[in-house]
Amino acid sequence: MRTVVDRLAGNGDHTISAEMRDVETVGRHLIEVRADTDEVTKVHLDIRFKRIRVLPPIGKKKRYPALDLTVIHAVEPNPPAGRKRIEWKLLTDLEVHSCEEAVEKIKWYAMRWKIEVFHKILKSGCRAEDARLRTADRLANLVAVFCIMSWRVLWLTMLARTAPETPPTAALTEQEIEILDQMVSNAGNRQATPGSLNFYLTKLARLGGYTSVSGL
Repeated sequence: MRTVVDRLAGNGDHTISAEMRDVETVGRHLIEVRADTDEVTKVHLDIRFKRIRVLPPIGKKKRYPALDLTVIHAVEPNPPAGRKRIEWKLLTDLEVHSCEEAVEKIKWYAMRWKIEVFHKILKSGCRAEDARLRTADRLANLVAVFCIMSWRVLWLTMLARTAPETPPTAALTEQEIEILDQMVSNAGNRQATPGSLNFYLTKLARLGGYTSVSGL
């Protein structure tokens, strides 16, 4: 059954909440949440979804068609005291018929955070926007190299988060480790275990301007 609603503009969040108020929970999805203290906890989210039809504004009906969208609502039923409730409201033009399909779309959306980190590395770490190349071919070649570097730094970051005590040789060659030891001192790096992957990731970050370790 499809519901007809006004196009989500201005009061979109209120409209979605009203649409999902009486929709039954179809299942739960377990996620991990990292607190400001780096402590990781597991949280269950109630999953609901509903197919709706979104109409264009009255003055633009001739220019824009109505849209058939799926609302996926994932909400934490019992948040702990002192922390804001986790609540996600996603809109997609893909159809959803089960809790498994809804969770699949949520996982797809969750990947955007990694994509944003990748672009942050590309922009801030590699300083891609500072390139002063005059031809498109040269710029394309440079960005291609930067993309490989950014992907590798992102991979190192994700690996260090999940297994910070892993030996650096799991991701770096002996030559790369030696170069980092020569270019970056060990002083000030008190947050990571010496000789660990996280230790060398911090050294790599310091090459890009990361300085907060000096105050630890």
